[in-house]
Amino acid sequence: MFEVKNIEDTNLADNPVVAQMSKYNHEQLLFCNDNDTGLKAIIAVHNTILGPALGGTRMWKYSNEMEALHDVLRLSRGMTYKNSISGLNLGGGKAVIIGDARTMKSEALFRRFGKFVNSLAGKYITAEDVGINPLDMTYVGMETNHVVGLPGKSGDPSPVTAYGTYMGMKACAKQQFGSDSLSGKVIAVQGVGHVGEYLVKSLTEEGAKVYISDIHEPSLKRVAEQYGATVVGLNDIYDLEMDVYAPCALGATLNDDTLNRLKCSIIAGAANNQLQQENVHGKIVMEKGMIYAPDFALNAGGVINCYSEVKGLSSEWAMTKSEEIYTTIYNIVKRSKDEKVPTYQIANKMAEERISAIGKVKLPL
Repeated sequence: MFEVKNIEDTNLADNPVVAQMSKYNHEQLLFCNDNDTGLKAIIAVHNTILGPALGGTRMWKYSNEMEALHDVLRLSRGMTYKNSISGLNLGGGKAVIIGDARTMKSEALFRRFGKFVNSLAGKYITAEDVGINPLDMTYVGMETNHVVGLPGKSGDPSPVTAYGTYMGMKACAKQQFGSDSLSGKVIAVQGVGHVGEYLVKSLTEEGAKVYISDIHEPSLKRVAEQYGATVVGLNDIYDLEMDVYAPCALGATLNDDTLNRLKCSIIAGAANNQLQQENVHGKIVMEKGMIYAPDFALNAGGVINCYSEVKGLSSEWAMTKSEEIYTTIYNIVKRSKDEKVPTYQIANKMAEERISAIGKVKLPL
C-alpha cells in the first residue's frame, strides 16, 4: 500500500512537477498565488494513511520556484516519516511561502494563505516552521481552523523540538561513548534560531562546551553572551575538533564537501533533510564511524507538541512523549550497528512499516 516508485511513464517524466511528485508518491500539491498580497506558496500533501497531513509552513527567500518545489516535497515526505515513527496518527504535509520573512510579512498575506489552507478541508493542518512565528499563525487562524501552534494553546513548538533533540543527542552519546552525559563534550550548534537557542541552553546547563554559528548576527551575539557559547564563522564550523555536530538551520549540510571536513563522533541536530543525498551521504557517515541521528526521528518534538493541541492533550503529555525520542534514537542506532545498515535506512524502514500496517487496518471490509 505504501511504496515509493520510480517514474516509468515517459509523459510523466516530461513534466518536472508531476515527475517530482511521483518520485516519492505524493498525493497532492496546491500552488497558491495572490497578486494583491504578494503571496506565492506551495502546499504539499505527501501521505494521509495515518491521518490528516500535519506539517509547518516555512517562509524562505528561494532563488526560484523549482527550488521551493523541491524543498516542500522533501519536507512533506519527511513529515510523513516523522509522524509515523513517533507513533502519531497523522500524515505528512508541508507548506512553503516564497519570500523574505524579514520584509514581506503582512496580516493580509497570512490571512490569504489561511484561505488556501482552508480550501483543503482539513486534509492539511499547518503550524510554524522556519521564518514563521505565533503571530503569523494567528493571522492564518483567522481564516481556517486547520492550524496549530497558536498563542494560548500549545504555542511555540520550539522548546519541545529542542528538548527531543537534546534527549536524542544523549542517546547517541550513550551508544558512542558509553555514557549519555554531555558534560565536557564539545558541541557545535549550527543555527541559533528558536530551536537552536533552546538546545544551546540545555547543553550549556549540562556543562558542554558549545560553539555556535548563524547567518543572523544579532541573534548570534545575544545567544553567545547569554549562554557563554563561542561564536565561529559560518564555514569554519565544519573544521572544528568536536564531539557532536548539531545542524539546526537548513538542510543538506551533510554533503561531499562537509563530510570530508567534519571531525566529530556524532551528528545530531534539529534541521530537516540534513543528508544532501540519503543513499550517498548516509552511507559515508556510517563508513566514517560517525553516528547520525536521523533528523525526522530526532526533531519530532515540534510535531508532538502540535499533535497535543490537535487532540486536546496537555503540555506535560507533549514533553513526556518527546522524552521517548531518547529510546527511539537509541534503538535506531543499535539496529544500525547490529545490522551494519545506515541509520537513515533503519528509521525509514520503521516509519514505512507502521504506515503499511495501519493502511491494512483501514482497508474496507
